[in-house]
Amino acid sequence: MKLENYTDNFFEVNSVNGFLPKKSPLSRLPERYDELQKLIDEMPIKKEDGSDGLLSRKGAIEEGVHSLSNLKDLVTEEDDVFIVQALFRAYAFLTSAYLLAPAHFNYIKTKKYGKAHNTLPAQIAEPFVLVSEKLDVYPFIDYHYAYSLGNYVKIDNAKGFEWENLAMAAKFSGMDDERGFIMLHVDINQHSPELIGSIFDYLESSDSTGVNNSLKKCLSAMKKINERRQIMWQASRWKHYNDFRVFIMGIKGNDEIFGDGVIYEGVSNKPVQYRGQTGAQDNIIPTADIFTGVIDYYPSNDLTKYLLDLRSYRPKCIQNFLEDIKNEMGNSRLFNSLKESNNEEGLCLLIQILDEIYYFRNGHWQFVQKYIMANTKYAKATGGTPIISWIPNQITAVLNYMDDVINLLPQNSEFIDITEFDSKLSKKRDLLNKQLKLLHGDDYNADEVFSLNKKMSLNDD
Repeated sequence: MKLENYTDNFFEVNSVNGFLPKKSPLSRLPERYDELQKLIDEMPIKKEDGSDGLLSRKGAIEEGVHSLSNLKDLVTEEDDVFIVQALFRAYAFLTSAYLLAPAHFNYIKTKKYGKAHNTLPAQIAEPFVLVSEKLDVYPFIDYHYAYSLGNYVKIDNAKGFEWENLAMAAKFSGMDDERGFIMLHVDINQHSPELIGSIFDYLESSDSTGVNNSLKKCLSAMKKINERRQIMWQASRWKHYNDFRVFIMGIKGNDEIFGDGVIYEGVSNKPVQYRGQTGAQDNIIPTADIFTGVIDYYPSNDLTKYLLDLRSYRPKCIQNFLEDIKNEMGNSRLFNSLKESNNEEGLCLLIQILDEIYYFRNGHWQFVQKYIMANTKYAKATGGTPIISWIPNQITAVLNYMDDVINLLPQNSEFIDITEFDSKLSKKRDLLNKQLKLLHGDDYNADEVFSLNKKMSLNDD
């Protein structure tokens, strides 16, 4: 593990920063980009002062973009990564707002997503591609540099990363439900340093005591992450998700909206396709999956290929980190070492960590049921995958792994109640099977699917 491979000077993956930037992102662009900053400020449906912005009026964002200067010469000269990131964020938001404005207004009128623009004007496309090349990422809105982790502004610098203390540098709806939705992702990542630290501790452990201490630390981090994640129900009301969801739709996989793709004017005459911004680009669960060995239980199918494809949508320094963890933990290293050393406490800690991974995924699955399925029949997630199947695909992998771990544990274990754990595991599998049965076919009832969570005492809220 070489820490120098895990930084691009904006992100620096370690036990201090976790997956958050090494310092707060710029809240505004430098003065030389006032023209662009003004457009970003004017863009949201509701502006900072509460008045209506460009995205509240049909055709207004197009007019704003058409009057924008092409700042590619200025952009070319930039070498400060924090300025480059702020430019990437600005152009990413502007790109999605411009392209998806027609789909947004069609949704308001018909409750169905309409067609997007298929050409991105050169005054956005050319500078956007230049800054994306500087960061070595795709020129489309992403989770790290644009939408979430690189988009927070601390309201009170003396306070922490709780979402209530975070504002957004760039926004689509400009309303509090959008802020809660996006900033809660930053909030949960305040506990990623402890998660990463636990993995480094494990890799440096020389005996069972060290291993178990590292697993306790990992479990502690995952519990805190889940506690914060559950606050989503209060931070962002599910009925208001569609106020901004359309603007994070990707090109790839969303043929109904984008057709063959988008031409970046002045860059290429060939349409391109990029995946949309999605919470699946976050690093917490992929890291936990790799470390624990859940990835060894991923089924070989298109949904798994999608998850792996999302790796390329992460910053290179984070890709390096995940790849190195995978190389270190390959061949079910954690599971096999605990099994071979008869480390009963370690196995009990492992299954509790897997349980937290399950609760994170099942909670996310409940978000999908309520925030998406109860709001729209549009069958694609923002990343371009089928909303009904991609999370259950991974929940099944976790449950299968938990079965294998629990089969190694004695019924009279002093560390956890095996009988109770086994009973709850059966209930979790039963819940998923019943939900998937209800979802068979297009004419499903989202409320009926969601109500099963409470009936089986596995509701997230």
